[in-house]
Amino acid sequence: MKRGQDFIGVYVGTFVYDGDGNYLVGWRTKNCRDEHERWDMVGGGGVEFGETLEEAVKREVKEEIGADVISLSYLGHKETFREHEGKSTHWVGFYYKVLVDPKTVKNMEPDMCGELLWCTLDSIPHPRHSHMDSNLEKYKNKL
Repeated sequence: MKRGQDFIGVYVGTFVYDGDGNYLVGWRTKNCRDEHERWDMVGGGGVEFGETLEEAVKREVKEEIGADVISLSYLGHKETFREHEGKSTHWVGFYYKVLVDPKTVKNMEPDMCGELLWCTLDSIPHPRHSHMDSNLEKYKNKL
């Protein structure tokens, strides 16, 4: 059975930042599940069975960018209905603002993320993941 297709998938989404107004985005390669060759936030992913949301954030951030979470704050949730490879999907995501030490950040998944880039929210390059603009709008007052 596939998460998000055969049953509702649960994920965490993150806005990783350095404490000085810069946020981390990554370039999605053709090895990603979808939305190839687009900029997206990094450090998010599926929640594993028995894992809390905060544990999932810490694990995903460590796996993707090698950094430890200094602090995190809950932003809100979002329900997503999409189509992927001709199948309907249903996901519920919980979003967090995540502080890391930028000196400890490294690309731990170069096959999935071709490049990491620190930028302000106003200077995130295009093309972007299809959900990025709506997420930025939804959480702009908390970022």
